[in-house]
Amino acid sequence: MSTPNENQPGGFTPDDAAELAQLEALFAVPSRPDDVGESMALAALDDAEANALDQGGAEADEDNALMGEVIDAPAAPEPEAPAPPRGRVIEHRDVERRAVLPDWLTSRDAFLASARWAAGYAGHVCAYHGVRLPLYALRLAGRAPIGAARISRSVYRWAADTSNTEVRRELLAATAGDPHTYLRVKKEMRGLAFRRGGLAVLGLGGASAGAAGVAANADPIWQAATVAVALGVLGIVGRNREAKIAETATSTAKVPPLTGDLIREALLALRLGSVNQGVKQDAASIRFLSIVRDGAGFRADIDLPPGATAAEVTEKRSQLASGLRRPLGCVWPEGDPDVHEGRLILFVADRSLSESKAAEWPLADKGLADVFAPIPLGVDPRGRKVETTLMYVAGIIGAIPRMGKTFTLRLLLLAGALDPRVELHVHDLRGGADLAPLAKVAHYYRSGDDPEDMAALLADVKALQKEMMRRYKVIRTTLAGDPRCPEGKVTSELASDKSLGLHPILAAYDETQVMYEHPQYGKELRAIFEDLVRRGPAAGIMVWHSTQRPDDKSIPAAVSANAGLRLALKVMDARVNNMILGSGMYGAGYSATTFSRKDRGVAYLVGEGDDPIIVRTAYIDAPKAETIADRARKIREAQGRLTGMAAGDEPADTDDSTILDHLMDVWPAEDAEWPNGKVWSEVLADRLATSKPALYEGWTGAQVNAAVKVHGIDTAQVKHRGKNRAGLVRDALVKELGALTDLPTLTDDTKED
Repeated sequence: MSTPNENQPGGFTPDDAAELAQLEALFAVPSRPDDVGESMALAALDDAEANALDQGGAEADEDNALMGEVIDAPAAPEPEAPAPPRGRVIEHRDVERRAVLPDWLTSRDAFLASARWAAGYAGHVCAYHGVRLPLYALRLAGRAPIGAARISRSVYRWAADTSNTEVRRELLAATAGDPHTYLRVKKEMRGLAFRRGGLAVLGLGGASAGAAGVAANADPIWQAATVAVALGVLGIVGRNREAKIAETATSTAKVPPLTGDLIREALLALRLGSVNQGVKQDAASIRFLSIVRDGAGFRADIDLPPGATAAEVTEKRSQLASGLRRPLGCVWPEGDPDVHEGRLILFVADRSLSESKAAEWPLADKGLADVFAPIPLGVDPRGRKVETTLMYVAGIIGAIPRMGKTFTLRLLLLAGALDPRVELHVHDLRGGADLAPLAKVAHYYRSGDDPEDMAALLADVKALQKEMMRRYKVIRTTLAGDPRCPEGKVTSELASDKSLGLHPILAAYDETQVMYEHPQYGKELRAIFEDLVRRGPAAGIMVWHSTQRPDDKSIPAAVSANAGLRLALKVMDARVNNMILGSGMYGAGYSATTFSRKDRGVAYLVGEGDDPIIVRTAYIDAPKAETIADRARKIREAQGRLTGMAAGDEPADTDDSTILDHLMDVWPAEDAEWPNGKVWSEVLADRLATSKPALYEGWTGAQVNAAVKVHGIDTAQVKHRGKNRAGLVRDALVKELGALTDLPTLTDDTKED
């Protein structure tokens, strides 16, 4: 080390200061390196220490003296501990990998939506300006003389070099005392003017000659094109800078561009404590991962501040739309819980979903459906195809009137009709004609709620329950050990085998409150449907309900609880929203109350994926539905699968009797074995199984008790041969059957009341 210099502060020489700085740079290493550069510093530190060990004693002592200010030397030598491993510790952790390509390049539907938007935009611009071309031509022609004057003036200024007039005057004045210099400058000025003037004359002469040649010899088309080009060029040159020749094809002034700043302001305007507090603590706590074009709109991936959830934002969708200065139908926020609860996916469409063109149904003109596979239902706000699978699931559709509830149900039924294996049972309890096209292919179709319609409904539902029991008997006996039935349920292969009769059955009921509130059949229908939705799907029987407000009166709780697919169109309050979509959905941000009256056919779909999906169902009008039904009928006729009422057969099972009637058939008034008019329920179950095995085979006494309970019959303790068990009293059945026969007949007047 150099000798200290007393003239330097502290007695250090420049070499000392440089060496000290080098040592500080080597040893002042952060305890937690965060980048590759710091890892390199650690490696340099290792090399420096190795070199220090190889140096002589004087330099080592000097280094130790410098280090002694921060590291205390031990009082006595101790055994040297193993040195900890140096270098950066790399933590292996899951990281979110962004997609290499955007969605609109990896998704066919998103790409087509983007392409349609681009083509539509280009087409609109071309059409807009094409219609106004004559007006633009007149405007250019009107400005052509001004353009010609501007060109002439510019040529003259160039030829005369007028921009340098003052410079020439000053130069001539400065050289006036020197005749030779003055004459040389004048000569150069005249030469420049001569050359430029000659070029200008030649150019104008050539242009004039060319124009004269075209006017004299060219075809009229070329003459017109030349005049149009000349007027266009002159008009562009002569245009008013403050007045545009062409108008703007789109208006964007009222809609500010979607930027991170605009989204941030809109989020803060929601006055969510978790968001605003997070921003107050850290202005950058709202992180924008991307804002990209996606289909017919823009998608923004946003990380909200810690503690804030996407559900809080989606619940205030209308306020968010206001902050973004967009119509409500353009703003569609949703969460991405697969990442974390604070990830917000914000899609802002170019046009409201209700104003955009309804998606075309892929099966409208050609093709067959397969209820075992996803069928097209519509599109989401980003233009991506939304599908659903009908097999093995019951469903509910709910909405206020005139929002597309019945049309959505008809769409699902048309899909079922295009699978020729599917047997359709359709009951329109409203009595309208929206589902009438299905009568061409339906095994059973009724419309209305007259007494005969309700009796037919009960008979058909009972026949479905009987069919379900037959199917389970086939599965556990005929198909036992069959590799085609590995899970004890109907498969696509089994459904295609006509000999087994295990084809899918799709039963749909519109305005279900009518049947469940019926004074005579309501209780029994409730019990049968609870059984069908629980056990029917595995046997290939799918039941769909459609109503306005699915409370327990309109759809029994046991039915709605077993509905795997749910569609909620526009509803009015949070309670109804949760009745349709499921408990807690409104609080989680999935609210069909945010749909406007214009959002016909727009619904939340629950049950198809992990999270609810917004879908705009494909629109099929009545004439198109008739056409599709005709095509489905021809397919069924060709395959020999047209059955029931569509084939002209009247329903074979029109029995509208109940379990009470069946019990009376097997329970005589004078029963020698049970003389007191009371019988154990298990005995009655055996008698029912013997009398009607298709309906009651395998029933227990508890099932009999449950079946009669819906008719208001309570069980009683029956003592027989020293044993006391649950049973029924015959007089209670007689009394209940007498009350049913005395029910008043519903007339048109009483219906109106």
